[in-house]
Amino acid sequence: MTTTESPVLDELTRRLARISGLDARALEQEHHEVLGRKAGLLTGALRSLADQDMAKRKTLGAELNRLKAKFEAAFAARREALEAAARRQERTTHDLTMPARTRWVGAEHPVTKVVADIVHIFHGMGFTRAVGPEAETEWYNFGALNFPPDHPAMDMHDTLYLDVGPRDEATEGRVLLRTHTSPVQIRTLQAYPPPIRVVIPGMVYRKDTFDPSHAPAFSQVEGLAVDEGITFVDLKADLIHFAREFFSPDTQVRFRPSFFPFTEPSAEMDVGCLLCGGTGCPACKQSGWMEILGCGMVHPRVLENCGVDPEVYTGYAFGMGPHRIAMLRYGIPDIRLLYEGDMRFLRQLGEDGP
Repeated sequence: MTTTESPVLDELTRRLARISGLDARALEQEHHEVLGRKAGLLTGALRSLADQDMAKRKTLGAELNRLKAKFEAAFAARREALEAAARRQERTTHDLTMPARTRWVGAEHPVTKVVADIVHIFHGMGFTRAVGPEAETEWYNFGALNFPPDHPAMDMHDTLYLDVGPRDEATEGRVLLRTHTSPVQIRTLQAYPPPIRVVIPGMVYRKDTFDPSHAPAFSQVEGLAVDEGITFVDLKADLIHFAREFFSPDTQVRFRPSFFPFTEPSAEMDVGCLLCGGTGCPACKQSGWMEILGCGMVHPRVLENCGVDPEVYTGYAFGMGPHRIAMLRYGIPDIRLLYEGDMRFLRQLGEDGP
């Protein structure tokens, strides 16, 4: 080995000895200076072997390869030691006895679940989901549905009107937030020829006081079936099937005569109170029954307003409030609980609810 070769070997040996004392940053710098592909000291020495004669190449090459293996082992050992020290430091700077942070876990909102279950049941009966705008005109919200001009529901006391600038009030009236999802029935009848079977979930708005049983914004699900030969028997059969699928197979159901401008005849459907089993309680006003929806045969005038011949086609419609049904299903005493977004409340329903 020549004197020109000894300084390189001496420098590499010196560098090898100090690796065990380097910190993480200096260690990476040292690795680059010694084993770097382009400017590494040992890498350059290995490349220079091509300029040596065969005998020197063999001797020096063996020594350099031995040093390279030692460097690689030393770098790996130092990295492992530094990582172990970091882990020990992390354990000593954190109190492992502290309680973990509370992870708030909610659940699917009960009203969302009720709407999904209702739509699913009617989908199995051949109904298609339909939606429509929440801002409507008086004609779609009232006029097309056979409301007389002086109907109380058209009073400002019940309806939230919108100031949307110039419009053609003569043909469609003022713009308002829909008070029911029935305008979607009108739009569906205008857009598609019978037979029609649609279920219509959506939000509706009324100028109601926010109290334990009322809210100014709430969800509604309506349904519409129009075809040749549909009768009140079809209405009763479909709604009884829904009630027994949604609640339980032994649910008691009754229909009471009622009145709605857009249906004739009209009825309200009650189910046996799920809270008291029909024996009578404050929730059902001691009657043993709870109303869940209104329904009836579509008024011929509504069909005419949509261009459907009432001499050929008949149909039925129904509407229900999922917030009220959620209160009934989950035993919730105050409708305001469904609007507060309390994660504890939602988690309880997720763990214990149906």
